Amino acid sequence: MATEKETYDRIIMERTEKVMKAMAPRVTPEELAMLREAAGLAREAHEGQKRKTGEPYILHPIAVAEIAAEELQLGAAPVMAAFLHDVVEDTPYTLEDIRKRFGEDVAFLVSVVTKRKKKVYESSKQVDNYRQILDSVKYDVRAILIKLADRLHNMRTLSSMRPDKQMKIAGETDYFYAPLANRLGLYNVKTELENLSLRFRCPIDYASVDSMIRRDEEAQRKRLSHFRGEIEKTLREAGFEVEVRIVYRRPYSIWRKMKKYGDDFNHLKYRHFTEIVYSHPASVSEKEMALRIYSVLTDRFREKPGGITNYIDAPKENGYQSFHLKLLADFGRWQEVHISSRRMVRASQLGCMASEGDREGGTWLEKFREVLRDIASQEDPSKDYMQKVVSSFYNDDLMMFSSTGRPVVLPQRATVLDFAYEIGRELGEHARYARVNGFLTSVKAPLRRGDVVEIAATPDATPQPDWLDAVVTYKARKAIREWLDSRPVPVYRRCPTCLPIPCEDVVGIKDADGRITLHKRDCPTAIRLASERGDDIVAIDFTPDETLYPANIEIRAVDRFHLLIDIVDNITNRLGLTMQSFNTATVDSIVTISIALNVHSFDELQNLAASVTAIEGVDEVKIKNTNLSSA
Repeated sequence: MATEKETYDRIIMERTEKVMKAMAPRVTPEELAMLREAAGLAREAHEGQKRKTGEPYILHPIAVAEIAAEELQLGAAPVMAAFLHDVVEDTPYTLEDIRKRFGEDVAFLVSVVTKRKKKVYESSKQVDNYRQILDSVKYDVRAILIKLADRLHNMRTLSSMRPDKQMKIAGETDYFYAPLANRLGLYNVKTELENLSLRFRCPIDYASVDSMIRRDEEAQRKRLSHFRGEIEKTLREAGFEVEVRIVYRRPYSIWRKMKKYGDDFNHLKYRHFTEIVYSHPASVSEKEMALRIYSVLTDRFREKPGGITNYIDAPKENGYQSFHLKLLADFGRWQEVHISSRRMVRASQLGCMASEGDREGGTWLEKFREVLRDIASQEDPSKDYMQKVVSSFYNDDLMMFSSTGRPVVLPQRATVLDFAYEIGRELGEHARYARVNGFLTSVKAPLRRGDVVEIAATPDATPQPDWLDAVVTYKARKAIREWLDSRPVPVYRRCPTCLPIPCEDVVGIKDADGRITLHKRDCPTAIRLASERGDDIVAIDFTPDETLYPANIEIRAVDRFHLLIDIVDNITNRLGLTMQSFNTATVDSIVTISIALNVHSFDELQNLAASVTAIEGVDEVKIKNTNLSSA
């Protein structure tokens, strides 16, 4: 009987050879020899080390190398680095040792995935590690792919860890690594990371959803098999060679949709989809082949109006392409169908590395590099670093269009303001309103895939503080914050309780930071502070300037013909004030009118009350939140 060591030696040899077999067709004999040398050094360096499972530690680097070689189809240098990725961190070997034996390229990749030990971390150990990984994007995306392979194997073997460690690693995965894999177009990696994260973070939810999927799959098996068979038969008779399969969405995707829409499992639409994969003959384009298949299918099945999403002409930013539509199955349910070429399927698996030798990772990666450079150029790049970075990953993206047909890709929940800033900073800063698909809408309105957006800009429109709550892209948020920060800092702050406006009787109280907060003289907070910190009271003359302050008035009047027109004319034309809202209610000929508007001062507000009181039929004007009443 073989000893434990002999058994593990055989396993190590078999798994190492599996990596070599995967690499042999696409590397030179010299590179293959270097790969064997890297595997040998890793085994020697990790000799005697064990994983939490009790197995030899070397099985982890071999597994990472296998993922890099087979699942990510990486080249010789990154697979060597995968073998060696823990050597510098966990053994006496140094980067210089690796540089001498395997060259600068492999040493660089190993250096990126090696955690740097510090006495003091800029933000935290985890955030500094994220930053180190992301910094490599400026030069080479392959280091991130090695780190994703490392994280994927760690997640696959996470059950051996303590529950607190499971939560930490799963949380990092859901927050950072899975969205990053998605943005690099690595659909399979992203999906597996998401589901493993959910399994360890929320095991009860995961098990529940997984059980519901299995039951539904069994319950629907017969009729979905018939639907698939009808598609195969229809396309075969039309001369197409295709593969057709029913794909159930994984627990994380279902769980996220249930959370997002508030639906239970049974009422959630499109729990599965039908994938049609076709070979692409050289004589026609991929799009033409997809459209031919679409034409044949819609002759056999009824198509859902508005159910098409053409990702062939308008790929997602991570490179995903396919032709999506919805067909009515014979059993009376709409079915989501994806039509893709074999190249598109391969690209969705390999993402940014789908083109052999591609180190760039596509358009999104270059945009992301710009974000990283922008963050690094700020005075304090450590502040909210990960929030700024992760906001650029987006879970998914949508394509909208300008009125001239220019495509603009934005994340889900993006608004008109995000769209405006993506077009140009000046357009964003002066956006006043928009028309979406021809309909008038606010600049803070959310957008949906395919919307046509026309921005109306005026010189007097400028960013407002609440715009920060209405944007999701880093580009828009940064521009708005910079504009707001460039405004002169007010000498005074207004008490958030009493909210004084110019020309009111006010008192200033100096705060700990030296700034002065203005209070109305009858403000309870001011009275309390005056009794506690009398020496901090400052005499203030609160005079008006161009600043506008929100105010509300309530009018009671006897109803008559033309009354509302007279009130509006008095406020807008005679006094030159702008109303934000105007609400009326009439009961037994008594009209109550509530108006929200902006004023420059309390004197202007009093003048407004007196002017409206003089209108025929008006009995009373109340300025809300004050003791003033004019009758």
